[in-house]
Amino acid sequence: MTEIRTPRLMLRRWREDDLGPMADINADPEVMRWVGDGSVRDLEETAEDIERWEEEWDDEGFGLFAVELLASGELAGCVGLSVPLSLPELEHEVQISWRLGRQFWGQGYASEAAQATLEFALQERGLDRVISLSRPGDDASRNVLRKLGMAQEREITHPEYDVPLFVHSIDLTEFTA
Repeated sequence: MTEIRTPRLMLRRWREDDLGPMADINADPEVMRWVGDGSVRDLEETAEDIERWEEEWDDEGFGLFAVELLASGELAGCVGLSVPLSLPELEHEVQISWRLGRQFWGQGYASEAAQATLEFALQERGLDRVISLSRPGDDASRNVLRKLGMAQEREITHPEYDVPLFVHSIDLTEFTA
């Protein structure tokens, strides 16, 4: 079982008792504002998400981690790696993404979890390159991307939602742990 400990977080595979807290996170319109078409997700959709993330772990050797606070055991959200299958021009890439509950924003958790995940991708999984996507106006995510050392390389348009997406990337030669 893959687990990563940071000073304040445990990144781990999903458990049954994570469904309710993750569904609460996905039900918050402010959290979901920059995800997909911005729609909230209900309990059933969240269960489908977690099942898909776990399948990706089994198929690819990576996926989205559950992010747990070490101090309290609370589920703060998710962070991890996925193949962006909904974006045909990027489906040969691996992206890093994160989603935390609003009460966990502004405390450096996203940066801490994303840095550990990026190290995992490049050092343990042997990936040569990782991308991330952001949307215009999502300054919080762009700040995390800067901390990760990821550079914006181009802009694309989401084929289904018709929204602009900035593609950021880092490769193994640019990475500093």
